[in-house]
Amino acid sequence: MAKLLIVDDEADIREFAANFFSKRKIEVITASSGEEAVEITEKHKPDLILMDIKMNGINGIEALRRIKEKNKDAKVIMVTGRKPEDEGSFDQCQRLGALGYVHKPLELGELERVVMSALVK
Repeated sequence: MAKLLIVDDEADIREFAANFFSKRKIEVITASSGEEAVEITEKHKPDLILMDIKMNGINGIEALRRIKEKNKDAKVIMVTGRKPEDEGSFDQCQRLGALGYVHKPLELGELERVVMSALVK
């Protein structure tokens, strides 16, 4: 069974996405911060990480950097409410090795397509 880590500081979004993917027979782990995501990634080795960029504490970009330092093969898809070009976050995430972007508000069809595609790679 594939293992997906969902990282977002908004509980509603975490729960919504977790329920959505659990129904698709994917094991889901959640984290509410970048710090927690780094710890969980080391401990549980998820097959894919779906991580919000804008969070309290360390943001998603810094968490991505730390995760990739420890495991360069980690698969991470970033979630953002902004346009990817804003503040250079798109380029920065690509340089750090993110697989791609998903935009908020989350559109279930796109979210499912992106996640399922990344899990089979």
